[in-house]
Amino acid sequence: MSKEMLINFAESDECRIAVVQDGSLEELYIERPSLASYVGNIYKGRVVNIEPGIQAAFVDFGLGKNGFLHISDLHPRYFMRKGQEYTEHIGKRKSLKDRPPIQQCLKKGQDIIVQVTKGGINTKGPTLSTYLSLPGKYLVMMPWMHNLGVSQKIEDEQERARLRAILDEVQLPEKAGFILRTASAGCSRKDIQKDLGYISRLFRAIHKRIDTVSSPAELYKESDLIIRVIRDVFNTGISRIICDSETVARRIRDFLGIIQPRLKSRVTYYDGKIPLFHRYKIEDEIRKIHSRYVELKNGGSIVIEQTEALVAIDVNSGKYRKHENAEQTALKINLEAAREIARQLKIRDLGGLIICDFIDMRDGRNRREVEKVFRASLRDDRARSRILKISAFGIIEMTRQRVRPSLQLSTYLKCPYCAGTGMVKNPESAAIEIIRTLNMAAAKAEVRRIELSVPPSVADFLLNRRRSAIAKIEAGEQKHIIIRPDETCPAEHYNVICFDDHDGVVKI
Repeated sequence: MSKEMLINFAESDECRIAVVQDGSLEELYIERPSLASYVGNIYKGRVVNIEPGIQAAFVDFGLGKNGFLHISDLHPRYFMRKGQEYTEHIGKRKSLKDRPPIQQCLKKGQDIIVQVTKGGINTKGPTLSTYLSLPGKYLVMMPWMHNLGVSQKIEDEQERARLRAILDEVQLPEKAGFILRTASAGCSRKDIQKDLGYISRLFRAIHKRIDTVSSPAELYKESDLIIRVIRDVFNTGISRIICDSETVARRIRDFLGIIQPRLKSRVTYYDGKIPLFHRYKIEDEIRKIHSRYVELKNGGSIVIEQTEALVAIDVNSGKYRKHENAEQTALKINLEAAREIARQLKIRDLGGLIICDFIDMRDGRNRREVEKVFRASLRDDRARSRILKISAFGIIEMTRQRVRPSLQLSTYLKCPYCAGTGMVKNPESAAIEIIRTLNMAAAKAEVRRIELSVPPSVADFLLNRRRSAIAKIEAGEQKHIIIRPDETCPAEHYNVICFDDHDGVVKI
């Protein structure tokens, strides 16, 4: 299977990176200067408020919006007594019941070292943690922690033992834990040693700044999107990196020269006249990402709805009718839908609580088969996820790590007409509501003239279908009603202004 990484930076207003496998879009990353991510950055902040009721503190770290720090993300070094050992073992954090109340650990105005773990979404501020992580290509350094860990996605026990043996041989910094990333599978001792040296130098520089700068201040800034994706995503399974910017291609070669010199030759510069993403037919796939409907190859479809609290995904059979047996039809569609849902979660960057409603199947074995395929399809997803067993009704509940707003929320604004619902009142319903308002306004003795501004479709309905009702209000209450179509007026919205005998505005 051919796997390539395409990097579009020619316009420079937006950086887009696509991972394509056999012509199909598998992963998509987009970043604009105006929407730059702060996730991974480390700051020296100041505690501005402590909320005992939710066991959390709000921290000013210099970005305008205060960050949210929960007691579960507070490192023991902030609540241990003097002289006590405050390091913790990786993967064995203290449980909530073993942690003191946050009001005993922190005080207002206290300086604190935090890392952004999740970007702010809508009205929510960024989520912070005092458990720091410094990622390299093969290692993640966790200061003030103990122990060594190996990524759970490396399942081969022999390989896990080999990697642990390498870490045991090299000299590690004191009071720091390390996790071997998935990318470390198959790498040499020299690769790990080089990565360790890079991360150690980085932390020493951060540690020096902690004592020299006053809060709030930035101590460490995560690399830009291009370097992050090359570091975290690029591996030997990707045959080529194709970039449409010569400067960026040079930067990538320089970076690979530090971490993976033997793979530098895989970077190529694209200078064709046809834009890179059009050349590889990626633009059409990106447009489809923003659609609610996703067509499946077998004729079925899935519908994706995002709400404030969760993402709902529904599987439909559509035109697929090949099997005479309804159970086999449902199984065939569900298996393809399971693979496609896993792909859509990655390329749309959907997170939070996700509900997948598959087509009902009577046979428990078939339900388990769909669940098995779904879990297997999510195995390559870098975002952490937790999947519950499929229910008797064919529903799979899951959570997926939400680091930043989904691609849709980052790209689109809510519609000013429907406020994001996708529905507006029809002219008849709007007209009925307006006539009620006119009756109420006309009932006031001081009102002599009523001016009404409405969308053109509603004005047309009122003047042609409800003319008699308006004439009745005018005749019965001795009022003059003026209806003006206003193209700038959003659907469902209307403006009623009442005047007295002296053209003064009357409130209703």
